[in-house]
Amino acid sequence: MIHAKKSLTLAEVKDIVDKLEDAEETKVYLKKFTKLSKKDALKLKEELAALGNLKMREEHLIKLVDILPRDTEDVNKIFSDTGLTEEETNAILEITKKY
Repeated sequence: MIHAKKSLTLAEVKDIVDKLEDAEETKVYLKKFTKLSKKDALKLKEELAALGNLKMREEHLIKLVDILPRDTEDVNKIFSDTGLTEEETNAILEITKKY
């Protein structure tokens, strides 16, 4: 039964799945694609949320943390449904490049 629906970063999912016994394929996938520790992922998510950009929804924050975009093109792919200004994009990149 589903009690609640919440978006999670790959790092948060990895932390949960690591505690399961029968999830070897999922563990291999997460090990391959998770770029940050859970602590760093949550810290990055907080820093991005602190920008106060109203265009940034929870789903955008999660994808930014999971993908760690390095250029404008990567950021624009995440925000394909919303247009960001150059200033907003640069603010995001400035934060993600620290990780």
